Amino acid sequence: MSIEIRQHTPGKDLSDFLRVPYEILGDDPNWVPALDLMMRDMLTPAKNPFFQHADVALFTARRDGKLAGRISAQVDREHLKRYQDATGYFGFFDTIDDDRVGQALVAAAKNWLANKGIKRMRGPLSLSINEEVGTLVDGFDSPNVLFMGHHLPYQDRVASAAGLEKAKDLFAFRWEMGSLPKRAQRAHDQIMSYPEVRIREAEFGKEIRELIAIQDDAWRHNWGHVSMTEAEAAQFASDLALLLDKRIALVAEINGELAAICLAVPNLNEVIRDFRGKLLPLGLPKLIWRLKIKRPKSGRLVLLGIKEEYRKQKRYGFLAMALVAEIAERGRKAGYEWGELSWTLEDNTPVNLLIKACGGKHYKTYRVYEADVTNGVGPLQ
Repeated sequence: MSIEIRQHTPGKDLSDFLRVPYEILGDDPNWVPALDLMMRDMLTPAKNPFFQHADVALFTARRDGKLAGRISAQVDREHLKRYQDATGYFGFFDTIDDDRVGQALVAAAKNWLANKGIKRMRGPLSLSINEEVGTLVDGFDSPNVLFMGHHLPYQDRVASAAGLEKAKDLFAFRWEMGSLPKRAQRAHDQIMSYPEVRIREAEFGKEIRELIAIQDDAWRHNWGHVSMTEAEAAQFASDLALLLDKRIALVAEINGELAAICLAVPNLNEVIRDFRGKLLPLGLPKLIWRLKIKRPKSGRLVLLGIKEEYRKQKRYGFLAMALVAEIAERGRKAGYEWGELSWTLEDNTPVNLLIKACGGKHYKTYRVYEADVTNGVGPLQ
């Protein structure tokens, strides 16, 4: 069997790259493809500010002339500026059940990154740590939610056969909108009794810079975290404008100062599941009606962060739990039935215990890999 690797230019020549997951996952009832328009915008330099500080290459694989896989390779100068570790990224790693296809794609990404002076690569990050991250390795029996991926069980084996080694696992928790555990309710009641604490809806458009600053302050010690640029933060706010439900987008103030963010969003994937990636010409009115009138019954908690100065104060030790409890209650009243809290690092024990204390059940695991790119890739076997 012959394997051919083709390189594609971001913003151009994207059709094959975008078609790959349909060839691989198209028959899986639990795969919800992202909207093609969103994916094209993500991969177009003029529309994605990530390209202002990154170089990106896209590759597809064909086996005997048929599409069989894809991968991206990217150098993020913001990551390099922060960590100075000569580490690049790869992403969009999707293949048929064939180790040789994975090996050929990883080899292409390695070679491209090595020519950029990179010594180690990490991924899949599509395209950055602030977007879709990881390969699904457990939890294949339910659909992927907004901005989370889906893969088939063999993909982890293909990654290993291509020389990719586990760097970190990420957890996703499912959270039913029932009654809160007593511990979480007590934490909520205690925090809400403090006169200086106020939990309210975020003014997302107006406060976006402050909210991203809270995220950076809260996550700056997290593995792999890279701050959004101002342009990326503005794009993030713009992307969420249609989707945002203010009832589940909350902030906490302490003495009138923004101290924490707890942002959940409706699960877009629930309402586009039957679109198969196509929004136009008939999908847009359906999308608006399903989002704004019928409304999704599920959501995803995407950001939870507290400024370090408050995390260090014993008085506010239960603030995170109180925010999760508050968003659960508001979500239940708004008609949401369940939510996903994702993602968390496998070794972030305090956050994982907090989510479990609030009733979250670990139900999916995503894996991030790393590989040395300096040893050469050699010929295909």
